[in-house]
Amino acid sequence: MNGRTARAFAARAQACAGQGGTRRPEGTHEDPAALVPVALGAINDLVALDASRGATAAVPAVRELLRRIPQLSAHPARTGVRDRDLLAALAELSEVIGWILFDAGHYRRARRMNARALALAELCGDRGTARLTLLNHSMLEAHTGRPGAALETASRVAGPRPLPALVDSLVLVRRAHATAMLGGDREAVALVSRARDRFLDGGSRNDPPWAWWIDRAELLGHEGWVLSRLGAWRRAVPLLYEATTAPGPSYRHLFTAELLAALAGARAWGEAEALITELAPRAGGIGSVRTTERLGATAGRLLASPGAPPNLRDAAAFLRESLPGPSGGPDTPVPRNDSV
Repeated sequence: MNGRTARAFAARAQACAGQGGTRRPEGTHEDPAALVPVALGAINDLVALDASRGATAAVPAVRELLRRIPQLSAHPARTGVRDRDLLAALAELSEVIGWILFDAGHYRRARRMNARALALAELCGDRGTARLTLLNHSMLEAHTGRPGAALETASRVAGPRPLPALVDSLVLVRRAHATAMLGGDREAVALVSRARDRFLDGGSRNDPPWAWWIDRAELLGHEGWVLSRLGAWRRAVPLLYEATTAPGPSYRHLFTAELLAALAGARAWGEAEALITELAPRAGGIGSVRTTERLGATAGRLLASPGAPPNLRDAAAFLRESLPGPSGGPDTPVPRNDSV
């Protein structure tokens, strides 16, 4: 997580009950108590939209929120907001927006929103939201070709006390990805193995509410992805396959893209063609620019690979034609160094 937030849907619904639900304000809210349920309702809406239809479908809603809630765009220290509940709600909403902008391919804007989420969280002492933002930002740094920065960002999640198991497992996953990109093969494998062990320790009351999405499929997908980064494609394939066949939110289409890349790397031509045949008809509905970037890059490498059979190259061409184009001007994707 890849990464999502949830301060417990039931709690949010209760906070918003009888206070306008998820209706959006038409202007600036002077009363902090009036803006808190609006922000919490917006979080619910965005998380649900992202999970069901993907980040690109949520970008118009993000733009509308930024227009209608000026506190989301102002410098955190200059908003005039002192209410801790409102600061916490704005921090969490900023974190969700940062995630959506990242998955939708708006990387520079995601960086700015992550910085705002961290500043707001620090103002109200919301360590849980700060940690999730750092974990999301570490993934952004890795995706945009900055593994050293990704590793440093993940290290900032730790505090004076030991991390709860689920949070610690995600920190180890982020470190494993960055370490693999830096060439630390054995260390990356050891880190992702430790992540699996920490996950098996189980959740606890000390885990934050947003940790609900850290499940077995998430860990399997990341373990396979790390192995794929290391070129251990045949070991990666069964893990990624299991992650992609488990039910889950829309953003896990990324594991399908990584599965195709691993199959291509392993030169499992028949399996790669079968996956493309299954995937291409629905590729136009994928709402993650990260995912479509990855699928497009793999299709391009298959087309350029002299070892790929003609029918697979035809399927790769069809996949590339089926992918949605850039939506809303996402930032230029960073090229990867994978080969076929």
